Amino acid sequence: MLTHRARLLTTFALLGLLAGGLLHAGGLSAAGQIVWQVTVTVLAAALALEVAHTILVEHHFGVDAIALVAMVGALALSQELAGAVVGLMFSGGAALEDAASARARHELTALIARAPKSARVVVARGIVEVPIEQLHLGDIALVRTGEVVPVDGTMMSQEAVLDTSALSGESLPVTVQRGGAVLSGTANAGPPFEMRADKSALESAYAALVRLVEHAQSQRAPFVRMADRYAGVFLSVTLLAAGLAWGLSGDAIRALAVVVVATPCPLILAAPVALVSGVSRAAHAGVIVKGAGVVETLGQVRTVLFDKTGTLTVGKPEIRQIIARPPASASEVLRLAASVDSMSTHVLGAALVAATVEKGLHLATPTEVQESPGEGIAGTVDAHRVAVGSHSFMRANGLSDEEVGSATMLSGDGRSEARVLVAVDGRIAGVIVMADEPRPEARQIVQRLRSLGVRHVAMVSGDRSSIAARIGAELQIDRVYAERSPEQKLEIVRKIRSDERLGPVMMVGDGINDAPALALADIGIAMGAAGATVSAETADAVITVDRVDRVADALHIGRRSLSIARQSAIGGMALSVMAMAAAAAGYLPPVAGALLQEGIDLAVILNALRALRG
Repeated sequence: MLTHRARLLTTFALLGLLAGGLLHAGGLSAAGQIVWQVTVTVLAAALALEVAHTILVEHHFGVDAIALVAMVGALALSQELAGAVVGLMFSGGAALEDAASARARHELTALIARAPKSARVVVARGIVEVPIEQLHLGDIALVRTGEVVPVDGTMMSQEAVLDTSALSGESLPVTVQRGGAVLSGTANAGPPFEMRADKSALESAYAALVRLVEHAQSQRAPFVRMADRYAGVFLSVTLLAAGLAWGLSGDAIRALAVVVVATPCPLILAAPVALVSGVSRAAHAGVIVKGAGVVETLGQVRTVLFDKTGTLTVGKPEIRQIIARPPASASEVLRLAASVDSMSTHVLGAALVAATVEKGLHLATPTEVQESPGEGIAGTVDAHRVAVGSHSFMRANGLSDEEVGSATMLSGDGRSEARVLVAVDGRIAGVIVMADEPRPEARQIVQRLRSLGVRHVAMVSGDRSSIAARIGAELQIDRVYAERSPEQKLEIVRKIRSDERLGPVMMVGDGINDAPALALADIGIAMGAAGATVSAETADAVITVDRVDRVADALHIGRRSLSIARQSAIGGMALSVMAMAAAAAGYLPPVAGALLQEGIDLAVILNALRALRG
């Protein structure tokens, strides 16, 4: 709507300017003056409504007020041509800014536009098309070639080829085999396939990203809000400079020229375009951020905190050994643990379930399930009360210290190991030893972050100290906080944020237990490739591709975008001030000043759009 209005006013201003010019050229100067007067009056009236809205509704002065003063001054001093040029330059600048913003938001609007509105469900009588909201858990959906996957689910066909480029920026397609996870938002790049819906449309990963994008488009960065405040100051300075030029020279035209070259202000034009360009650039790199304010904060981050499992490590641990306590067998310990953990979103639970299915063991459906995120999960399986988790979780579920201490502990083999205790009916039935390796791309993450100016890199994990310390040393992390509960992670974030030398603070995690820390940090980034929608909804940004090095990419984009925003605003302001000085000295008449100021605005916008490039 705003873009349409700006274009309409620009067209009106251009036609009025040309019509008046033709009348002057034809010897009808009086008629030409009237046409220019009408043009300026209409444009000034439209602008007055905008200024009133800005002051009364948004409670701040904008550069619109300077343009309004310039046009009213032009009418008062019979400088209709200058007023018409100012009107054209202002409306044209607004249209140009809208076009630049639309270009900057291209990646975001594309994500929203491709969100599926309906799905094809396989039923007994064939295939029916239903609104996306009516696709329920357990439904079998058909995804045709080129269509976007509607919800998160499981592959039911033999295999499928998926295009993930819209989410991850990766151009190569991915092949998913039968039983594999299918994420909403990816596109079918191969033959049609069938999938089972594991989540509703609102709970799926892509829906969370769309909500995040919609939030991003409605936000204004602190830098932009600060620029708005400075606009009021700049208006006062402009009027003071114009008054001095008039008073010292006795020429009111000089005063008008000073106001004209201050319209509109690059301080307002440059910052939003550069920061929104950063939002779009981040989306292209597979990082969806909530808005320009997040990009601005990314540009200032000094501390980065990482969760371990699924963030710095692969997140797909493998079972190294199962130690069963007689009379239980290793297979039974695994089956009972996996049955309970099938209700959990934790990566260790997913690994247990996958191993159980691979061995051909029967998974039972648990009841009375209770989970402590990051600690463990308990439920009733085949009339047995089964608890799976850490030592502290076992104690919290009523096991004595003596019973917990009876769990067999293995010596480390130099790899990251997790020991999952399994209790059945109040007794330790076995220990499952699992290993999770660091991500290949994580080995350079600390070095990259330091090169970007990050002062402190730490790991905050609920895992045992020996495991976390081994990973931390391998990745050269500054400090490791191990065996921390979600509440303790919050306290760590709070403590670091209170140190001015280490703020702002970024927290990176992938699980539900990370959600509180993600929310408290200045910037929370969720590893959302696995569809961790709770942490994704809480976070300020979501990485849609399963690569932790995109954290460094996001920081680089934030720093570059903020630098370009500052450069454009300061450079544009400096040029405007020089033009004002020239106008005050009588070297720049109003019409030439208006054209020069539009050139400055165009230059700062084009410079701000550099943030779109890598």
